[in-house]
Amino acid sequence: MALSGNLLRMFPFSGRPQLAFRNGDSCGSTASDIIHIAMTLDSNYLRGTMAAVLSILQHSTCPENVDFHFLWGKYQPQVLASISSTFPYLRFRVYRFQTCRVRGKISKSIRQALDQSLNYARIYLADILPADVKRVLYLDSDLLWWTIVLAAPEYCHANFTKYFTDLFWSDKDLASTFEGRGPYYFNTGVMVMDVDKWRRGGYTQKAEEWMAVQKQKRIYTLGSLPPFLLVLAGNIKAVNHRWNQHGLRGDKLEGKCRSLHPGPVSLLHWSGKGKPLVEAGLQEALHC
Repeated sequence: MALSGNLLRMFPFSGRPQLAFRNGDSCGSTASDIIHIAMTLDSNYLRGTMAAVLSILQHSTCPENVDFHFLWGKYQPQVLASISSTFPYLRFRVYRFQTCRVRGKISKSIRQALDQSLNYARIYLADILPADVKRVLYLDSDLLWWTIVLAAPEYCHANFTKYFTDLFWSDKDLASTFEGRGPYYFNTGVMVMDVDKWRRGGYTQKAEEWMAVQKQKRIYTLGSLPPFLLVLAGNIKAVNHRWNQHGLRGDKLEGKCRSLHPGPVSLLHWSGKGKPLVEAGLQEALHC
């Protein structure tokens, strides 16, 4: 994927504060006009988080209506100071994710990075966020944003055999999980959650039940994604693929480049094996 020189200069993050971003004339001022965005916050991925935040503010019509909800596993004053000093006008709250909730439920996956407790925090958003948040957009820290998205891109012809083990497919009861739903894959790094529906449906508990099965039978190898697929695949509202051009920097297993979605792109997602915003700057993204 080719990136322009302008893009490579967008995120210098030399520590200087960013200018305030103002709403357009058409923006509302009521509680229903607020867009809630949740992201994890960690020193290892801080550069990616800050790049994502800046891209959101730059390309939103109503940046003053965006509320950020950051989840972290432990108090990191240097991380909080970096966010506050770089974005002095940012509306945000920080929540402690009790990593002990998942530590005994996480099974080893294909990459160590996928086994980090914060990767599972998205399952617990409905338990963590305050009651006034009715809908939240969850975003990974390895993406850049061009416009606003309201749902999750869905892929209706996925090869589900590669997301679950032979043991899963050989067990008739387990394999019947997807009967009537079809192979609908979605990437959980860009998704909108109706928080009230999530609570009413008990989806946190359902995901935890599948994680318990995983500990006993080893039915998948891809970290926090499979529990979402087992619970929700085929039952989400889909949007155009332009809202999540994921797979940049290759796949998670072998790092091989993926084909791009046809047409325009509104969100770039380095969900693959390499994380250029962590490793060596955006220029590394030119390889995939």
